Amino acid sequence: MSMMMRGGPPVQKAMAFGPSVKRILGLVKPDKVRVAWVVVMAAVSVGLSVVAPKVLGHATDLIFNGVVGKMLATQFPPGTTKESAVAALRAAGQGQLADMLSGMNAVPGQRLDLSALAGTLLIVLGLYVVAFFFNWSQGYVTTGIVQRAMYRLRQDIEAKLDKMPMSHFQEQSRGDVLSKVTNDIDNFSQTLQQTLTQLLIAILTVVGVLAMMFSISPLLALISLVTVPVIAAVTVVIAKRSRVEFMAQWKTTGELNGHVEEMFTGHEIVKSFGRQQQAIDKFATSNEALYASSAKAQFISGIIMPSMNFVSNLNYVVVAVIGGVQVASGIITIGSVQAFIQYSRQFSQPMAQIGSMINLLQSGVASAERVFELIDAEEQEPDHQPPAVLEGTRGRVVFEHVNFSYNPDEPLIQDLSLVAEPGQTVAIVGPTGAGKTTLVNLLMRFYEIDSGRITIDGVDTAHLTRDDLRRRFGMVLQDAWLFGGTIRANLAYGKLDATEAQIVAAAEATHVDHFVRALPDGYDTVLADDGAGLSQGQRQLMTIARAWVAEPGILILDEATSSVDTRTEVLIRQAMNRLRRDRTSFVIAHRLSTIRDADLILVMDHGRIIEQGTHEDLLAAGGFYHDLYMSQFSDPLIEEPTTA
Repeated sequence: MSMMMRGGPPVQKAMAFGPSVKRILGLVKPDKVRVAWVVVMAAVSVGLSVVAPKVLGHATDLIFNGVVGKMLATQFPPGTTKESAVAALRAAGQGQLADMLSGMNAVPGQRLDLSALAGTLLIVLGLYVVAFFFNWSQGYVTTGIVQRAMYRLRQDIEAKLDKMPMSHFQEQSRGDVLSKVTNDIDNFSQTLQQTLTQLLIAILTVVGVLAMMFSISPLLALISLVTVPVIAAVTVVIAKRSRVEFMAQWKTTGELNGHVEEMFTGHEIVKSFGRQQQAIDKFATSNEALYASSAKAQFISGIIMPSMNFVSNLNYVVVAVIGGVQVASGIITIGSVQAFIQYSRQFSQPMAQIGSMINLLQSGVASAERVFELIDAEEQEPDHQPPAVLEGTRGRVVFEHVNFSYNPDEPLIQDLSLVAEPGQTVAIVGPTGAGKTTLVNLLMRFYEIDSGRITIDGVDTAHLTRDDLRRRFGMVLQDAWLFGGTIRANLAYGKLDATEAQIVAAAEATHVDHFVRALPDGYDTVLADDGAGLSQGQRQLMTIARAWVAEPGILILDEATSSVDTRTEVLIRQAMNRLRRDRTSFVIAHRLSTIRDADLILVMDHGRIIEQGTHEDLLAAGGFYHDLYMSQFSDPLIEEPTTA
């Protein structure tokens, strides 16, 4: 029973948040000059935005002073100074009004200065326009920085996938790997795009606004600062919990994608064996686990913003009350209180934004850690330096006391030695699990041998670069693989500079040409992924033609004719005989009738060569090969039980 059907995956342990963030920031290091420019533009934008409310508060003072001056004109004769008006009010027992007037610049009889007000408002407008321009500019530059970082990250992942051993892809779900390089990178990219500058602007805004608040009223500023540790404590508590859920969310997303990919690629098998309901049930279980982890992550992280808004509203009430008292006492002007209240909103807003972005960061960092996990995965051994150079390919292949095992506790290939002379066709036969395909995988260095060595024309394959080694081979596998593209591009996959004449000649020799020309667009016919639209036999024929076009020095045929009918098999064998001419060939076969003309037949069992020789010699020996061969042409030995 799968992990998902047992009630969901275990929560993946998150990496250290700090080092992960530091590594994320390292992705933009190549654009450090642009990053510095973004910081400068953000600082200018924030600075102008922070100054504007104080200037706007001055406009409020101008309006209020004009209104009060007009009101005082009815109580005092023209020419009365503010000091005389304050003294007269105190003498009349209106001390509170006198205190408020003393903190203002209102003069009895002096009306609103419209020109000064208009100039102040134009300054505010100019500040906001310039701030908008710098804010827009830094956002534009940031977009380029982030997308270049993602471009480099995708390049690194592509390079990493080329360096990873085959064992990694056998141990990991393909759907999970695909989820890491698609869903996780997309989520990571969006997070970086949305938080990189917003977080910077929020921090700069908090610092700038706090400085302006202290310049207006240290007492009110200290009251506002009380909210900082409260907000920080709420954020830390919630963020720790939500991060675990985000890790589970993206891990479950990868597992769900793996299940969908597996069911889609094997949908014919699923339907053939009537396993649709089981597949649906497993999907439902996985989907339920994803729903549960996503809902928890979003709910827990979603608490941050309401909590911050609650604290900010309490701060707003306190500031408004105490600010009103200070205005009434003449300590500060009403314009200053208006500016301070606006600053308090500006102060709480970025604090709330920081909390909200921490929510977003939890998801982004969780995805980033999954991507880093892929990048940090163990790589295959590096190529030998300096690499050996193999001039041409005669095709003499030698295995010298080779040992290999997938699992150290379960030896597979043991002390295997063989020699394949140039131009020979070497057939490898044996029961399932004998090590036939493993032998070919070692020859291609898909896996590294534990001991011994393999040479081609006297050169140790371990000293060649993998690219140089594999370019000398042509492979036709039992599972025919074609990619989305034209038939011409598929046939020329192993030799991109192949001419039209070479492609057509290979197609004719492998009996591909006749069915290709029957298609509406011929060789320009575009195939869907994996060659959908062609029969299994036609796909197999195309892989054989592809090997023909490549003109390799050594051929590997792994049950290359297993998916074609008997008549076509005969034709393919004739074509293969021509293709194998003057080339060393390794043929893995279960149908022994297809390898009777091989120059050398190796019989393997449990990772060892137990017999070798020609078809006639091995039959005459009456050993394992004889029994294996005769079993394919004799009647079944197991009879069905009869009922009385």
